[in-house]
Amino acid sequence: MRQFNNLEELIGEATEYDKKQAVELKKPKSWCKSVSAFANTSGGILIFGIANDNSVIGLPDAEHDAEAVSEIMKNRLSPVPEFHLSFHVAENGKKLLLLQVFKGEETPYYYSADGTTEAYIRIGNESVPADSTDLKRLVLRGRNSSYDSQNSPFEAADYSFTKLRERFKVWTGKSLVEKDLSSFGMIGTNGNLTNTGALLADESPIRWSRVFCTRWNGKTKGGGIVDALNHAEYAGSLISLLNDAESFIKNNSKTIWKKLPDSRLELPEYVHRSYFEALVNALIHRDYLINGSEVHIDIFDDRMEIYSPGGMPDGTLIQDRNIKGVPSIRRNPVLADIFARLGYMERSGSGLGKIREAYEFSANYSQDKAPVFYSDRSQFLVTLPNLNYEQLQKEEIPSDKVADVADRVADIADISERQKQILSSMEIGTEYSSNDIADMIGLKGAMTRRLLNDLVDKGLLNKTAETNRRRYLKVPPAK
Repeated sequence: MRQFNNLEELIGEATEYDKKQAVELKKPKSWCKSVSAFANTSGGILIFGIANDNSVIGLPDAEHDAEAVSEIMKNRLSPVPEFHLSFHVAENGKKLLLLQVFKGEETPYYYSADGTTEAYIRIGNESVPADSTDLKRLVLRGRNSSYDSQNSPFEAADYSFTKLRERFKVWTGKSLVEKDLSSFGMIGTNGNLTNTGALLADESPIRWSRVFCTRWNGKTKGGGIVDALNHAEYAGSLISLLNDAESFIKNNSKTIWKKLPDSRLELPEYVHRSYFEALVNALIHRDYLINGSEVHIDIFDDRMEIYSPGGMPDGTLIQDRNIKGVPSIRRNPVLADIFARLGYMERSGSGLGKIREAYEFSANYSQDKAPVFYSDRSQFLVTLPNLNYEQLQKEEIPSDKVADVADRVADIADISERQKQILSSMEIGTEYSSNDIADMIGLKGAMTRRLLNDLVDKGLLNKTAETNRRRYLKVPPAK
Protein backbone atom coordinates (compact mmCIF):
# COMPACT_ATOMS: atom_id res chain seq x y z
CA MET A 1 0.00 0.00 0.00
CA ARG A 2 1.33 3.38 -0.95
CA GLN A 3 1.85 5.99 1.73
CA PHE A 4 0.60 9.53 1.13
CA ASN A 5 2.17 12.69 2.48
CA ASN A 6 -0.96 14.82 2.37
CA LEU A 7 -4.71 14.57 1.93
CA GLU A 8 -4.71 16.24 -1.49
CA GLU A 9 -2.38 13.58 -2.89
CA LEU A 10 -4.60 10.85 -1.48
CA ILE A 11 -7.81 12.27 -2.92
CA GLY A 12 -6.24 12.25 -6.35
CA GLU A 13 -5.94 8.46 -6.33
CA ALA A 14 -9.30 7.30 -7.67
CA THR A 15 -8.73 3.53 -7.70
CA GLU A 16 -7.02 3.34 -4.30
CA TYR A 17 -9.26 5.82 -2.53
CA ASP A 18 -12.93 6.24 -1.59
CA LYS A 19 -14.66 8.79 0.62
CA LYS A 20 -17.72 8.90 2.86
CA GLN A 21 -19.32 11.86 4.55
CA ALA A 22 -20.06 9.83 7.70
CA VAL A 23 -19.88 6.31 9.13
CA GLU A 24 -23.38 5.04 8.36
CA LEU A 25 -23.96 2.64 11.22
CA LYS A 26 -27.45 1.67 10.04
CA LYS A 27 -26.37 1.20 6.42
CA PRO A 28 -22.84 -0.22 6.69
CA LYS A 29 -23.06 -1.80 3.23
CA SER A 30 -22.56 1.69 1.77
CA TRP A 31 -18.93 1.57 2.86
CA CYS A 32 -18.33 -2.14 3.58
CA LYS A 33 -18.58 -2.86 -0.15
CA SER A 34 -15.56 -0.59 -0.64
CA VAL A 35 -13.68 -2.55 2.03
CA SER A 36 -14.50 -5.82 0.26
CA ALA A 37 -13.49 -4.33 -3.10
CA PHE A 38 -10.17 -3.00 -1.81
CA ALA A 39 -9.28 -6.33 -0.20
CA ASN A 40 -10.26 -8.26 -3.34
CA THR A 41 -8.34 -5.96 -5.69
CA SER A 42 -5.24 -3.96 -4.82
CA GLY A 43 -6.01 -2.43 -1.45
CA GLY A 44 -7.03 1.16 -0.79
CA ILE A 45 -7.97 3.83 1.74
CA LEU A 46 -11.49 4.80 2.78
CA ILE A 47 -11.78 8.29 4.30
CA PHE A 48 -14.71 9.21 6.55
CA GLY A 49 -15.51 12.90 6.94
CA ILE A 50 -15.36 14.14 3.33
CA ALA A 51 -18.49 15.27 1.45
CA ASN A 52 -19.24 14.39 -2.16
CA ASP A 53 -17.89 17.76 -3.30
CA ASN A 54 -14.57 16.91 -1.56
CA SER A 55 -15.14 19.49 1.18
CA VAL A 56 -13.71 18.41 4.55
CA ILE A 57 -16.51 18.35 7.13
CA GLY A 58 -14.94 15.96 9.65
CA LEU A 59 -16.55 13.59 12.15
CA PRO A 60 -18.12 14.77 15.44
CA ASP A 61 -16.84 11.73 17.34
CA ALA A 62 -14.11 10.09 15.29
CA GLU A 63 -12.93 7.84 18.15
CA HIS A 64 -16.39 6.31 18.60
CA ASP A 65 -16.74 5.86 14.84
CA ALA A 66 -13.40 4.04 14.71
CA GLU A 67 -14.60 1.50 17.27
CA ALA A 68 -17.86 1.03 15.36
CA VAL A 69 -16.03 0.52 12.04
CA SER A 70 -13.77 -2.12 13.57
CA GLU A 71 -16.70 -3.98 15.11
CA ILE A 72 -18.84 -3.91 11.96
CA MET A 73 -15.98 -5.22 9.83
CA LYS A 74 -15.43 -8.15 12.17
CA ASN A 75 -19.15 -9.03 12.06
CA ARG A 76 -20.00 -8.36 8.40
CA LEU A 77 -16.87 -9.28 6.42
CA SER A 78 -15.64 -12.83 5.90
CA PRO A 79 -12.78 -13.36 6.09
CA VAL A 80 -11.82 -10.13 7.83
CA PRO A 81 -9.17 -8.36 5.70
CA GLU A 82 -6.06 -6.82 7.20
CA PHE A 83 -6.74 -3.16 7.94
CA HIS A 84 -5.41 -0.17 9.82
CA LEU A 85 -7.38 2.72 11.36
CA SER A 86 -5.87 6.15 11.89
CA PHE A 87 -6.91 9.77 12.34
CA HIS A 88 -6.03 12.80 10.28
CA VAL A 89 -6.56 16.42 11.30
CA ALA A 90 -7.25 18.60 8.26
CA GLU A 91 -6.06 22.17 7.82
CA ASN A 92 -9.47 23.47 8.96
CA GLY A 93 -9.13 21.54 12.23
CA LYS A 94 -11.69 18.87 11.30
CA LYS A 95 -10.91 15.30 12.27
CA LEU A 96 -11.05 12.54 9.70
CA LEU A 97 -11.01 8.76 10.07
CA LEU A 98 -8.80 6.84 7.62
CA LEU A 99 -9.47 3.14 7.07
CA GLN A 100 -6.54 1.57 5.21
CA VAL A 101 -7.43 -1.84 3.71
CA PHE A 102 -4.59 -4.03 2.47
CA LYS A 103 -4.69 -6.27 -0.58
CA GLY A 104 -5.87 -9.66 0.68
CA GLU A 105 -4.34 -13.07 0.10
CA GLU A 106 -7.41 -15.09 1.19
CA THR A 107 -9.78 -13.94 -1.54
CA PRO A 108 -12.68 -13.64 -2.05
CA TYR A 109 -13.65 -11.30 0.81
CA TYR A 110 -17.42 -11.25 1.22
CA TYR A 111 -19.86 -8.83 2.82
CA SER A 112 -22.75 -10.63 4.54
CA ALA A 113 -26.00 -9.17 5.86
CA ASP A 114 -29.77 -9.67 5.63
CA GLY A 115 -29.39 -13.19 4.27
CA THR A 116 -27.20 -12.18 1.31
CA THR A 117 -23.49 -12.61 0.73
CA GLU A 118 -21.64 -10.60 -1.91
CA ALA A 119 -18.05 -9.95 -2.91
CA TYR A 120 -16.98 -6.71 -4.56
CA ILE A 121 -14.07 -5.68 -6.76
CA ARG A 122 -12.62 -2.29 -7.65
CA ILE A 123 -12.96 -1.06 -11.25
CA GLY A 124 -11.56 2.41 -11.70
CA ASN A 125 -13.13 4.54 -8.98
CA GLU A 126 -16.10 2.24 -8.36
CA SER A 127 -16.77 -0.76 -6.12
CA VAL A 128 -18.89 -3.20 -8.13
CA PRO A 129 -20.29 -6.68 -7.34
CA ALA A 130 -18.05 -9.52 -8.51
CA ASP A 131 -19.70 -11.63 -11.21
CA SER A 132 -19.21 -15.38 -11.64
CA THR A 133 -16.00 -14.93 -13.65
CA ASP A 134 -14.61 -12.49 -11.09
CA LEU A 135 -15.33 -14.99 -8.32
CA LYS A 136 -13.50 -17.78 -10.17
CA ARG A 137 -10.53 -15.46 -10.50
CA LEU A 138 -10.64 -14.52 -6.80
CA VAL A 139 -10.90 -18.16 -5.72
CA LEU A 140 -7.78 -19.01 -7.75
CA ARG A 141 -5.92 -16.09 -6.22
CA GLY A 142 -6.98 -17.20 -2.75
CA ARG A 143 -5.43 -20.57 -3.52
CA ASN A 144 -2.26 -18.82 -4.72
CA SER A 145 -2.97 -20.25 -8.15
CA SER A 146 -3.88 -19.10 -11.66
CA TYR A 147 -6.00 -20.39 -14.53
CA ASP A 148 -3.04 -21.46 -16.63
CA SER A 149 -1.60 -23.62 -13.82
CA GLN A 150 -4.81 -25.61 -13.24
CA ASN A 151 -5.18 -29.20 -14.43
CA SER A 152 -7.41 -29.66 -17.48
CA PRO A 153 -9.55 -32.74 -18.25
CA PHE A 154 -7.43 -33.51 -21.32
CA GLU A 155 -4.95 -36.43 -21.27
CA ALA A 156 -1.44 -35.44 -22.28
CA ALA A 157 -0.94 -38.61 -24.37
CA ASP A 158 -3.66 -37.47 -26.78
CA TYR A 159 -1.93 -34.26 -27.86
CA SER A 160 1.22 -33.22 -29.74
CA PHE A 161 3.37 -30.07 -29.54
CA THR A 162 5.02 -29.79 -32.94
CA LYS A 163 4.79 -25.98 -33.11
CA LEU A 164 6.21 -25.59 -29.62
CA ARG A 165 9.11 -27.97 -30.36
CA GLU A 166 9.95 -26.18 -33.60
CA ARG A 167 10.07 -22.76 -31.98
CA PHE A 168 12.09 -24.03 -29.00
CA LYS A 169 14.65 -25.58 -31.35
CA VAL A 170 14.93 -22.40 -33.43
CA TRP A 171 15.33 -20.13 -30.40
CA THR A 172 17.55 -22.24 -28.12
CA GLY A 173 19.22 -24.66 -30.51
CA LYS A 174 18.07 -27.50 -28.23
CA SER A 175 15.41 -30.15 -28.54
CA LEU A 176 12.38 -30.08 -26.26
CA VAL A 177 12.23 -33.41 -24.41
CA GLU A 178 9.25 -34.95 -22.63
CA LYS A 179 10.40 -34.01 -19.14
CA ASP A 180 10.47 -30.35 -20.22
CA LEU A 181 6.69 -30.45 -20.67
CA SER A 182 6.32 -31.17 -16.96
CA SER A 183 9.02 -28.76 -15.80
CA PHE A 184 7.44 -25.99 -17.89
CA GLY A 185 4.11 -26.54 -16.12
CA MET A 186 2.32 -28.05 -19.11
CA ILE A 187 1.54 -31.47 -17.59
CA GLY A 188 0.04 -31.86 -14.13
CA THR A 189 0.76 -34.49 -11.52
CA ASN A 190 -2.27 -36.51 -12.66
CA GLY A 191 -0.85 -36.96 -16.17
CA ASN A 192 -3.34 -34.58 -17.74
CA LEU A 193 -2.44 -31.36 -19.47
CA THR A 194 -2.62 -28.18 -17.47
CA ASN A 195 -4.55 -25.36 -19.11
CA THR A 196 -1.17 -24.07 -20.30
CA GLY A 197 -0.48 -27.39 -22.01
CA ALA A 198 -3.94 -27.40 -23.55
CA LEU A 199 -3.43 -23.89 -24.94
CA LEU A 200 -0.06 -24.81 -26.48
CA ALA A 201 -1.11 -28.15 -27.98
CA ASP A 202 -1.14 -28.26 -31.80
CA GLU A 203 -4.88 -28.92 -31.80
CA SER A 204 -5.84 -26.93 -28.74
CA PRO A 205 -9.00 -28.35 -27.13
CA ILE A 206 -9.82 -24.97 -25.53
CA ARG A 207 -12.30 -23.83 -28.14
CA TRP A 208 -12.49 -20.17 -27.15
CA SER A 209 -8.74 -19.78 -27.65
CA ARG A 210 -9.09 -18.37 -31.17
CA VAL A 211 -8.24 -15.26 -33.14
CA PHE A 212 -10.69 -13.50 -35.48
CA CYS A 213 -9.04 -11.22 -38.06
CA THR A 214 -10.86 -8.81 -40.38
CA ARG A 215 -9.71 -6.20 -42.89
CA TRP A 216 -12.68 -3.82 -43.06
CA ASN A 217 -13.60 -1.67 -46.04
CA GLY A 218 -13.29 1.88 -44.71
CA LYS A 219 -13.03 3.34 -41.23
CA THR A 220 -15.98 1.48 -39.71
CA LYS A 221 -17.39 -2.04 -39.74
CA GLY A 222 -20.05 -0.93 -42.23
CA GLY A 223 -17.95 0.67 -44.94
CA GLY A 224 -20.24 0.23 -47.93
CA ILE A 225 -21.57 -2.43 -50.28
CA VAL A 226 -18.67 -4.67 -49.29
CA ASP A 227 -18.14 -4.48 -45.52
CA ALA A 228 -15.03 -6.67 -45.25
CA LEU A 229 -12.19 -7.03 -47.73
CA ASN A 230 -10.67 -10.04 -45.98
CA HIS A 231 -11.52 -12.23 -43.00
CA ALA A 232 -9.95 -15.23 -41.29
CA GLU A 233 -10.54 -17.27 -38.15
CA TYR A 234 -7.66 -19.14 -36.55
CA ALA A 235 -7.55 -21.91 -33.95
CA GLY A 236 -4.85 -24.19 -32.57
CA SER A 237 -1.70 -23.71 -30.51
CA LEU A 238 -1.01 -20.23 -29.16
CA ILE A 239 2.16 -20.28 -31.26
CA SER A 240 0.11 -20.93 -34.40
CA LEU A 241 -2.32 -18.18 -33.41
CA LEU A 242 0.55 -15.73 -33.01
CA ASN A 243 2.11 -16.66 -36.37
CA ASP A 244 -1.22 -16.66 -38.23
CA ALA A 245 -2.29 -13.30 -36.79
CA GLU A 246 1.10 -11.79 -37.63
CA SER A 247 0.83 -13.07 -41.22
CA PHE A 248 -2.70 -11.70 -41.59
CA ILE A 249 -1.52 -8.22 -40.57
CA LYS A 250 1.46 -8.38 -42.93
CA ASN A 251 -0.75 -9.48 -45.83
CA ASN A 252 -3.31 -6.76 -45.18
CA SER A 253 -1.02 -3.78 -44.73
CA LYS A 254 1.42 -2.06 -47.07
CA THR A 255 4.72 -0.27 -46.93
CA ILE A 256 5.21 3.02 -48.77
CA TRP A 257 8.70 4.10 -49.77
CA LYS A 258 10.45 7.28 -50.72
CA LYS A 259 13.30 7.34 -53.18
CA LEU A 260 16.60 8.50 -51.66
CA PRO A 261 19.89 9.08 -53.51
CA ASP A 262 21.22 5.59 -52.88
CA SER A 263 18.36 3.70 -51.22
CA ARG A 264 14.67 3.76 -50.34
CA LEU A 265 13.15 5.00 -47.09
CA GLU A 266 10.61 2.53 -45.79
CA LEU A 267 7.36 3.97 -44.40
CA PRO A 268 5.22 1.12 -43.04
CA GLU A 269 1.55 1.56 -42.22
CA TYR A 270 2.10 -0.28 -38.93
CA VAL A 271 5.27 -0.90 -36.94
CA HIS A 272 6.03 -4.62 -36.75
CA ARG A 273 7.50 -4.53 -33.26
CA SER A 274 4.46 -2.67 -31.93
CA TYR A 275 1.77 -4.93 -33.36
CA PHE A 276 3.77 -8.09 -32.58
CA GLU A 277 4.11 -7.01 -28.94
CA ALA A 278 0.37 -6.21 -28.84
CA LEU A 279 -0.42 -9.68 -30.24
CA VAL A 280 1.75 -11.38 -27.62
CA ASN A 281 0.10 -9.38 -24.85
CA ALA A 282 -3.37 -10.17 -26.20
CA LEU A 283 -2.73 -13.93 -26.27
CA ILE A 284 -0.73 -14.31 -23.06
CA HIS A 285 -2.42 -11.79 -20.75
CA ARG A 286 -6.02 -12.31 -21.86
CA ASP A 287 -8.56 -13.63 -19.36
CA TYR A 288 -9.22 -17.25 -20.31
CA LEU A 289 -11.92 -17.52 -17.67
CA ILE A 290 -14.18 -15.51 -19.98
CA ASN A 291 -15.60 -18.37 -22.04
CA GLY A 292 -16.84 -17.72 -25.56
CA SER A 293 -14.72 -14.64 -26.17
CA GLU A 294 -11.79 -14.49 -28.57
CA VAL A 295 -8.96 -12.17 -29.51
CA HIS A 296 -10.02 -9.89 -32.36
CA ILE A 297 -7.86 -8.00 -34.87
CA ASP A 298 -9.75 -5.38 -36.86
CA ILE A 299 -7.86 -3.48 -39.55
CA PHE A 300 -9.54 -0.32 -40.87
CA ASP A 301 -8.27 2.21 -43.39
CA ASP A 302 -6.93 4.52 -40.69
CA ARG A 303 -6.13 2.19 -37.79
CA MET A 304 -5.77 -1.33 -36.42
CA GLU A 305 -7.50 -2.48 -33.23
CA ILE A 306 -6.33 -5.50 -31.23
CA TYR A 307 -8.90 -6.63 -28.66
CA SER A 308 -8.43 -9.20 -25.92
CA PRO A 309 -10.91 -10.39 -23.26
CA GLY A 310 -10.36 -9.14 -19.70
CA GLY A 311 -9.34 -5.78 -18.26
CA MET A 312 -6.33 -4.91 -16.11
CA PRO A 313 -5.72 -7.63 -13.47
CA ASP A 314 -5.41 -5.03 -10.69
CA GLY A 315 -8.74 -3.38 -11.54
CA THR A 316 -7.23 -0.11 -12.76
CA LEU A 317 -8.11 1.48 -16.09
CA ILE A 318 -5.13 1.62 -18.44
CA GLN A 319 -6.27 4.94 -19.92
CA ASP A 320 -5.84 6.49 -16.45
CA ARG A 321 -2.30 5.18 -16.04
CA ASN A 322 1.10 6.44 -17.15
CA ILE A 323 2.09 3.80 -19.72
CA LYS A 324 5.76 4.08 -18.90
CA GLY A 325 5.02 3.45 -15.23
CA VAL A 326 2.75 0.43 -15.58
CA PRO A 327 4.45 -2.63 -14.06
CA SER A 328 4.27 -6.04 -15.69
CA ILE A 329 1.27 -7.86 -14.17
CA ARG A 330 1.12 -11.49 -15.27
CA ARG A 331 -2.42 -12.87 -15.23
CA ASN A 332 -1.11 -16.16 -16.67
CA PRO A 333 2.40 -16.54 -15.20
CA VAL A 334 3.06 -20.06 -16.53
CA LEU A 335 2.23 -19.02 -20.09
CA ALA A 336 4.28 -15.85 -19.72
CA ASP A 337 7.30 -17.84 -18.55
CA ILE A 338 7.12 -20.22 -21.52
CA PHE A 339 6.79 -17.37 -24.02
CA ALA A 340 9.85 -15.79 -22.42
CA ARG A 341 11.75 -19.07 -22.87
CA LEU A 342 10.71 -19.03 -26.53
CA GLY A 343 12.03 -15.50 -27.03
CA TYR A 344 8.63 -13.93 -27.65
CA MET A 345 8.67 -11.69 -24.59
CA GLU A 346 10.88 -10.60 -21.69
CA ARG A 347 10.48 -12.03 -18.21
CA SER A 348 10.03 -8.59 -16.71
CA GLY A 349 8.87 -5.21 -17.87
CA SER A 350 5.70 -4.00 -19.50
CA GLY A 351 5.28 -4.50 -23.24
CA LEU A 352 2.99 -1.46 -23.47
CA GLY A 353 5.90 0.95 -23.30
CA LYS A 354 7.62 -0.94 -26.13
CA ILE A 355 4.53 -0.62 -28.31
CA ARG A 356 4.57 3.14 -27.99
CA GLU A 357 8.36 3.52 -28.20
CA ALA A 358 8.61 1.51 -31.42
CA TYR A 359 6.07 3.84 -33.02
CA GLU A 360 8.04 6.89 -31.90
CA PHE A 361 11.13 5.64 -33.75
CA SER A 362 9.29 5.21 -37.03
CA ALA A 363 10.32 7.63 -39.78
CA ASN A 364 6.71 8.69 -40.49
CA TYR A 365 5.60 9.07 -36.84
CA SER A 366 3.91 12.18 -35.46
CA GLN A 367 2.51 12.81 -31.98
CA ASP A 368 -1.08 12.43 -33.14
CA LYS A 369 -0.21 8.88 -34.28
CA ALA A 370 0.66 7.50 -30.85
CA PRO A 371 -0.85 4.09 -29.96
CA VAL A 372 -3.90 4.33 -27.69
CA PHE A 373 -4.69 1.91 -24.85
CA TYR A 374 -8.15 1.36 -23.33
CA SER A 375 -9.50 -1.08 -20.77
CA ASP A 376 -12.62 -1.67 -18.74
CA ARG A 377 -13.88 -4.57 -16.71
CA SER A 378 -14.17 -6.99 -19.62
CA GLN A 379 -11.71 -5.90 -22.32
CA PHE A 380 -8.31 -4.54 -23.22
CA LEU A 381 -7.99 -2.66 -26.50
CA VAL A 382 -4.87 -1.47 -28.31
CA THR A 383 -5.41 0.97 -31.19
CA LEU A 384 -2.50 1.42 -33.60
CA PRO A 385 -2.94 4.31 -36.06
CA ASN A 386 -2.10 3.81 -39.73
CA LEU A 387 1.03 5.94 -40.02
CA ASN A 388 0.45 6.59 -43.74
CA TYR A 389 -3.28 7.32 -43.78
CA GLU A 390 -3.19 11.13 -43.89
CA GLN A 391 -0.22 11.13 -46.25
CA LEU A 392 -2.09 9.01 -48.77
CA GLN A 393 -5.24 11.11 -48.38
CA LYS A 394 -3.28 14.32 -49.06
CA GLU A 395 -1.22 12.56 -51.75
CA GLU A 396 1.97 13.86 -50.21
CA ILE A 397 3.36 10.49 -51.23
CA PRO A 398 1.80 9.42 -54.56
CA SER A 399 -0.23 6.24 -54.31
CA ASP A 400 1.68 4.70 -57.24
CA LYS A 401 4.70 4.58 -54.91
CA VAL A 402 3.08 1.81 -52.87
CA ALA A 403 5.37 -1.19 -53.27
CA ASP A 404 5.44 -4.75 -52.17
CA VAL A 405 7.77 -5.52 -49.28
CA ALA A 406 9.90 -7.67 -51.55
CA ASP A 407 10.84 -4.62 -53.67
CA ARG A 408 11.89 -2.33 -50.82
CA VAL A 409 15.64 -2.77 -51.23
CA ALA A 410 15.94 -3.22 -54.98
CA ASP A 411 18.12 -0.13 -55.37
CA ILE A 412 20.65 -0.82 -52.64
CA ALA A 413 24.03 -0.75 -54.32
CA ASP A 414 27.07 -2.97 -53.93
CA ILE A 415 25.29 -6.10 -52.75
CA SER A 416 24.49 -9.31 -54.59
CA GLU A 417 21.07 -10.41 -55.77
CA ARG A 418 21.06 -13.08 -53.06
CA GLN A 419 21.71 -10.42 -50.42
CA LYS A 420 18.92 -8.27 -51.83
CA GLN A 421 16.68 -11.31 -51.53
CA ILE A 422 17.74 -11.75 -47.90
CA LEU A 423 17.00 -8.11 -47.02
CA SER A 424 13.66 -8.07 -48.82
CA SER A 425 12.60 -11.22 -46.93
CA MET A 426 13.37 -9.76 -43.49
CA GLU A 427 10.96 -7.63 -41.46
CA ILE A 428 12.33 -4.73 -39.42
CA GLY A 429 12.09 -5.55 -35.71
CA THR A 430 12.08 -9.34 -36.19
CA GLU A 431 15.07 -11.49 -35.18
CA TYR A 432 16.18 -14.29 -37.52
CA SER A 433 18.67 -17.12 -37.17
CA SER A 434 20.86 -18.01 -40.14
CA ASN A 435 18.82 -21.20 -40.53
CA ASP A 436 15.59 -19.15 -40.71
CA ILE A 437 17.04 -17.09 -43.54
CA ALA A 438 18.54 -20.12 -45.31
CA ASP A 439 15.08 -21.69 -45.38
CA MET A 440 13.50 -18.48 -46.72
CA ILE A 441 15.89 -18.13 -49.66
CA GLY A 442 16.56 -21.83 -50.30
CA LEU A 443 20.32 -21.73 -49.76
CA LYS A 444 22.75 -23.85 -47.75
CA GLY A 445 23.50 -22.63 -44.23
CA ALA A 446 27.25 -22.05 -44.66
CA MET A 447 26.79 -19.89 -47.76
CA THR A 448 23.96 -17.99 -46.09
CA ARG A 449 26.16 -17.18 -43.09
CA ARG A 450 28.85 -15.70 -45.38
CA LEU A 451 26.27 -13.47 -47.06
CA LEU A 452 24.89 -12.41 -43.67
CA ASN A 453 28.30 -11.54 -42.27
CA ASP A 454 29.00 -9.38 -45.33
CA LEU A 455 25.69 -7.54 -44.80
CA VAL A 456 26.68 -6.98 -41.17
CA ASP A 457 30.01 -5.51 -42.29
CA LYS A 458 28.16 -3.16 -44.66
CA GLY A 459 25.94 -1.94 -41.81
CA LEU A 460 22.73 -3.34 -43.31
CA LEU A 461 22.23 -5.97 -40.60
CA ASN A 462 22.91 -6.15 -36.89
CA LYS A 463 23.71 -9.35 -35.05
CA THR A 464 22.78 -10.04 -31.44
CA ALA A 465 25.60 -12.32 -30.28
CA GLU A 466 28.72 -14.25 -31.27
CA THR A 467 27.38 -17.62 -30.10
CA ASN A 468 25.19 -20.31 -31.62
CA ARG A 469 22.21 -18.24 -30.42
CA ARG A 470 23.17 -15.41 -32.77
CA ARG A 471 20.24 -13.65 -34.41
CA TYR A 472 20.19 -11.10 -37.23
CA LEU A 473 18.18 -7.89 -37.33
CA LYS A 474 17.51 -5.71 -40.35
CA VAL A 475 18.81 -2.16 -39.80
CA PRO A 476 15.95 0.38 -40.14
CA PRO A 477 16.46 3.29 -42.51
CA ALA A 478 17.86 6.50 -41.03
CA LYS A 479 15.36 9.28 -40.38
